[in-house]
Amino acid sequence: MRVSIPDEGFSLFAFHGNLNEEIENLQAGRWSRDIIKPKKGRWTFTDRDVQLKIGDKIYFWTYVIKYGLGYRQDNGEWMVTGYVDEAGNPVNPTSVTPINTTPGTMENHQSVKPTPAPTSAPTSPNKPTFQYPCELSISQVNVPGFVCKGQLLFEDNFNSEIDKGKVWTPEIKFPGEPDYPFNVYLHERNLRVRDGMLFINPMTLESKYGEDFVKQSLDLTNRCTGVIGTPDCAREACGAHILPPIITAKITTKNKFSFKYGRVEIRAKMPLGDWIYPEIQLEPLNDVYGIRNYASGRLRIATVKGNVESAKKLYGGPIMCDTEPYRSVHLREEIGFDLWSNAFHNYSLEWRPDGISLFVDDKKYGEVTPPAEGFYGSAHEKLVPAASQWLKGTAMAPFDDMFYLSLALNVGGVHDGSRPGSMTLVHCKLTMSGFTRYRSKGFLLK
Repeated sequence: MRVSIPDEGFSLFAFHGNLNEEIENLQAGRWSRDIIKPKKGRWTFTDRDVQLKIGDKIYFWTYVIKYGLGYRQDNGEWMVTGYVDEAGNPVNPTSVTPINTTPGTMENHQSVKPTPAPTSAPTSPNKPTFQYPCELSISQVNVPGFVCKGQLLFEDNFNSEIDKGKVWTPEIKFPGEPDYPFNVYLHERNLRVRDGMLFINPMTLESKYGEDFVKQSLDLTNRCTGVIGTPDCAREACGAHILPPIITAKITTKNKFSFKYGRVEIRAKMPLGDWIYPEIQLEPLNDVYGIRNYASGRLRIATVKGNVESAKKLYGGPIMCDTEPYRSVHLREEIGFDLWSNAFHNYSLEWRPDGISLFVDDKKYGEVTPPAEGFYGSAHEKLVPAASQWLKGTAMAPFDDMFYLSLALNVGGVHDGSRPGSMTLVHCKLTMSGFTRYRSKGFLLK
């Protein structure tokens, strides 16, 4: 028996199956094999010992990884209709039913994309009522199909360059409102992957473009990821309004992976230096409650201000307004024994339909639970402009829609990075290592 699929950029192909016996849930099955390399353009599993008969049925499920994302095909079923030799030629052509695929194999029989969940039970009297192969999660992802409780859906150990993985998109733009940081995002030598770690290291604009370049102009239009024709993509210095003096970096999964509800874990070593602060967060995919002033929310997984007097204070939680007093009202704080920049730590955020929990090194340090009427009441009292828009959603609004992962390093600005005095850059790399993962949750909806 030979099972194969064409190589479409996968890094792993797994086949699990039974002979003449339906495979229960996601059990390993009689055949359970992970294929780690393709041969001659195909991912192939072969069992030369099994004796198949015409009419035998193989029940199976498959799993592939492509660009760091996992795709599962469930409830596969295939019937033996003929035999072929090693070259794929029919052994007894008169007994082979003409089909488009190679007789006697399972090649090209199934797509390697997740199966969409059925909307109704099968009508055939010979088949049982459909049952999902696992306990379903309330998590939603932008990949078709259903999600199992506890299923690992995204993981990146930074073992390859950002461009090769094709999961992350580097931002190339000038960040602007509402925080106006003093940096420009570029994909330069300050963004790199090495030894299973992602490094974001700030550098001065003049170190790349020359002395006094902050007083000139910079046009990023040809490769800009912002809105063409706006200050996102081109700026010109004028008097005291110079170009952002620092180059940093930002990467997101906006174009590849987004989700609603689940647990995200990031292993990171925080930067140290005046005006420096990382943004390790979830950002809204669709901005359904508005674009400006964080109307559709941000979920900070972790951030630490880089100046020494603040470098022991870890912050995390939801942000729903750009200005105080409501900007930080729902952020939670953990005071470290030492500077968070001295070692790697595991930062986690658990996002549910009834609240948000924050963890560092598996210790829970914060909980945010909306009241029955949602965040509207407290935001309305503080004159938050977007508050009325949240009434269109659930009690968790604006955190009841799809979000994506975002990793960035910022310098200065009017909020998180504001600090009087000169700028000193000391050990200011933001380093991610170990994992960046998202796991689905199985919370009950009533």
